[in-house]
Amino acid sequence: MSYCDWGATDELHRAYHDAEWGVPVHDDRAMFEHLTLECLQCGLSWGLMLKKRAIFRECFEQFDFDKIAGYDADAVARILATDGMIRSRRKIEAVVNNARRAQETRDAFGSLCEYFWRFSDGKTILYSGHESGAIPVSNGLSARIAADMKKRGFLYVGAITIYSHLQACGIVCDHDQTCPCRARIVESNPTVVKRRDHEKP
Repeated sequence: MSYCDWGATDELHRAYHDAEWGVPVHDDRAMFEHLTLECLQCGLSWGLMLKKRAIFRECFEQFDFDKIAGYDADAVARILATDGMIRSRRKIEAVVNNARRAQETRDAFGSLCEYFWRFSDGKTILYSGHESGAIPVSNGLSARIAADMKKRGFLYVGAITIYSHLQACGIVCDHDQTCPCRARIVESNPTVVKRRDHEKP
């Protein structure tokens, strides 16, 4: 069974897998959206995130973190009252917090994208063995980034969440060897091959 078979679960998964997952992101708004979806997903299914994505975009200003950073308690209450929104005050408040931390990170590194891509020297990482489905839920790289983000005050950024984020935004390409998306990504972007055991926590 191909690792990428999850992309055929339903139309939402298929569209996300084919057009977004693993495609290198170099836009701060899109990077923050990917990060926020992974944070909101903690304890929930990814399918639910995709189904509620339009609601998230409406509630969070299309993931413009400069606008989200200005949210107050009334804005959090408004979001909680939105039909179809997940009812987790802690997660919503975490998104607001993370928007403020994203501003600080952009100020320190020039952009949110630059912060993340510096961990891979601007290249998409291809881990040996991952193309055949031997994919971990986290690794040394995601653990290091998660630790650094926690020091910067980000919330809901454990090593597993961050590994998923790295997969989503194309810093790590974990498409299966037989998946046509892998070929498109590798042909269009700078890549580096690394051994799995060089990235243990």
